[in-house]
Amino acid sequence: MKKLLTQKATTLGEPLKGIGKLGLEGEDAANAPILFNNIISMAIGIITIVAFIWFLFKLITGAIAIMSAGSDKQALENAKSSITMGIIGLIITVSAIFLADLIGNILGIENLLNPASLLDTVLKF
Repeated sequence: MKKLLTQKATTLGEPLKGIGKLGLEGEDAANAPILFNNIISMAIGIITIVAFIWFLFKLITGAIAIMSAGSDKQALENAKSSITMGIIGLIITVSAIFLADLIGNILGIENLLNPASLLDTVLKF
């Protein structure tokens, strides 16, 4: 029988480890909600940073397009639209967390932005 690539033994190390601490390695399982909250907070932070970088990209490319538009009115309108869409996107991204908190307060969900505490509350019923 032929030895295929998937049939060969590999030496990846025992046990296979990722980059950095990726879970509850060596910790108490009671810390899982804290880890979950940290992951959610990190994801929100990364999304906000990416939105800001995208806004800067749209602002710079729009400014360059305005400078190079000359007398072309369509190119000028496209550049202005690009800058406007970048500003609107940044405002929506930043205001989304405040909107989520407002909706949670209106609906009576106190811990909407704290998922571990919210799950604790739901699972106690």
